[in-house]
This record gives sequence, C-alpha cells and structure tokens, in this order.
Amino acid sequence: MATIETIIEDFEYLDDWEDRYRYLIEIGKALPEMPESEQIDANKVRGCASQVWLVAETVPGEPGDPVMMYRGDSDAHIVRGLVAVVLAANSGKKASEVEQLDETELLSRLGLAEHLSAQRANGLRSMILRIKAHAAAARAAA
Repeated sequence: MATIETIIEDFEYLDDWEDRYRYLIEIGKALPEMPESEQIDANKVRGCASQVWLVAETVPGEPGDPVMMYRGDSDAHIVRGLVAVVLAANSGKKASEVEQLDETELLSRLGLAEHLSAQRANGLRSMILRIKAHAAAARAAA
C-alpha cells in the first residue's frame, strides 16, 4: 500500500480532477480485501452513505502510546479509495499521532476538500473520528 506522502505527491502531479478520481479508485483497488468475517455491524462506520468497515489493532510501542494498525474496506469504489487514504495516513503511527491528525489539512493537501460531496465528506469525517476514538481507547488501555 502506498504511503500518505506518495499519495499526496501523486495527487499534486495530477492536474485534472477526473484523473484524481481515477487515482483514488486505483488506490482503493490496491487495498487488501477485508474478510467477510470482519464485515460485521460492530466494525461498521456510522455516518457513511456507503458501507464502510474499520478494524483497529495495536502493536506495543512506547509505554502508554501503542502503535495503531488499521484495516478497512467499503462497498463503493471512491469511498474505498478514501479508506485507503485514511489508512495510509494513520496505520503504523503511534496512537498519540493518530489523535493529532488534522483531517482538514490532509484533505486540503490532497485537494479533496472542494471536490467531495457533502455526504462523502461527512463519511470521511466519521471514519477519522472512529480512528481517533480507537487511538484514544488504546492509549487509555495501555
């Protein structure tokens, strides 16, 4: 899976918004499929028009600040690409870093803020809030 830095660089290279949409779909296709056993109600992200599932796991890191690992999937192509972007920005980071993610700045750097429908933008915010909640819970349990 591409790093968030690579994704941002690739988005900057693409001038046409249609090309950016195609790239978003492409990185979504590269996302590993989530097993059906994990596509359950408990893993579903509320607030998304499409179906989105997120699973969080922790890896020991610094005391009180575990490393977060995320898996996700969606039944919609563009949303699956957005899931891939969110995972690239957060998976493998310390919980404290995940909690500090500035999603507005990320969307701005990708040039997505002005091109996402209100429904997709709300779904993206719901995904990020869920990821931050996982990180906060992991730090509290560590």
